[in-house]
Amino acid sequence: MRVTSDADTVVARQAGREAALRLGFTRTDATFIATAISEIARNITVHAGSGEIIICPHSEDGREGMVVIARDEGPGIADVASVLRQDYRSDAGLGMGLWGAGRLMDEITVDSEPGKGTTVTMKKWCTFDEVRQLLDD
Repeated sequence: MRVTSDADTVVARQAGREAALRLGFTRTDATFIATAISEIARNITVHAGSGEIIICPHSEDGREGMVVIARDEGPGIADVASVLRQDYRSDAGLGMGLWGAGRLMDEITVDSEPGKGTTVTMKKWCTFDEVRQLLDD
């Protein structure tokens, strides 16, 4: 889905939450995913102006989960390691940014090059065994 405004951020957040619940994530994990999407979508609108977010189921190494890919063609990030630190704040930043999104998801990778944009890939794994145990009890 395209992200060009705060309204698009709300739509992306809701789509992520709904997809997570359909895939069997707990309500808590669905909220974590939605919040991480909000942070990344806000980064797109503030720093790049526009971009896209892709949300889809993901299987890897016998695990099931969700992958969220956010791409833009904005200014890029000169020092990716610094923006992934807890103490990083941009001039426009009010939220948790990339660091916070990474804390809410299980995995995050950031590929960026100044002048060429940024791609953020986040994964969250569903702990189906925990869900099944709750249902069995």
